[in-house]
Amino acid sequence: MKFPLFLAAIAIVASSCVPSRQYEELKTKQETCENERESLTNSNRKLLADNEEMKASIAKMTKEINQIKIDTASDGKYYRKLQSKYQSLDKLNEDLTERLSKSRNEGDKENRKLLEELRETQLDLQRREDDLRELERELGLKEQRLNDVQSELEKREARVKELENIIAEKDAAFRALKDRISAALTGFADKGLTVEQRNGKIYVSLEAKLLFPSGSTIVNADGKKALLDLSAVIKNEKEITILVEGHTDTDPFNGSGAIKDNWDLSVMRATSVVKIMTNDGGVNNTMLTAAGRGEFIPVADNSTAEGKAKNRRIEIILTPNLDKLFEIINE
Repeated sequence: MKFPLFLAAIAIVASSCVPSRQYEELKTKQETCENERESLTNSNRKLLADNEEMKASIAKMTKEINQIKIDTASDGKYYRKLQSKYQSLDKLNEDLTERLSKSRNEGDKENRKLLEELRETQLDLQRREDDLRELERELGLKEQRLNDVQSELEKREARVKELENIIAEKDAAFRALKDRISAALTGFADKGLTVEQRNGKIYVSLEAKLLFPSGSTIVNADGKKALLDLSAVIKNEKEITILVEGHTDTDPFNGSGAIKDNWDLSVMRATSVVKIMTNDGGVNNTMLTAAGRGEFIPVADNSTAEGKAKNRRIEIILTPNLDKLFEIINE
């Protein structure tokens, strides 16, 4: 899956104003980013649901195979019983035929009796033969069904195994990437920077105090160094997409110019981070999307100064490329 590009070309300079047209474009791209983020979440849920459905199908097919094996064993037992009965009747037919041959001169009455017994035996033999042939046909059909189900089960198991292997490889690669990021940013751990891995993604969270002066969208020196250190680790990764989200606290924005409220501030701060990572850090433009979340996704209580400081942040979210998984699911 390829994530669309959302990179707004807005030059933020202290005390400068952004034209209305560029500002509206930024807002439109923000909405597009939100829709694409929701689409990624829905795709991930579908992947998990398809994987669970496939496992349930395998369990059902395994149960069906076991039942077919039980039926086949029962039919085989009945088949052997019929064969034994058939052999007994065949022997009786031979005996009656022999007796008839010996008693031809002993009278018509006895002959008629023997002939009647012979006809009944032959009819019974014919019925048994018909039953045996029908049972053989049913056994053949069940064996074919068993082979078909086993073949399909093997294919399903192979697909599940392939999915599990790909997921395991991506998890291992992402854990290693998270460790490299943590190691590269160790020097900023006590300055409001955290690195976490959850829900299959890596979250690099930087408090605003590390990146921006109060109310500003211009990244300071320490913040730029942290972003460049991060960029150096991830710029050669080919199988990830990166969402840069700006967040604020609930305090109303009191600035002037192009920035009217916390929505604007969060979007423009995210865009400033993206520009540094691409222009200075060498990260591929197509990997990055900038988004603003305003004050609406807090991670702490906005009633305290400490909580507000945590809520004023930039989150850089790294997501693995799931294209290969979806190709297997859709086969």
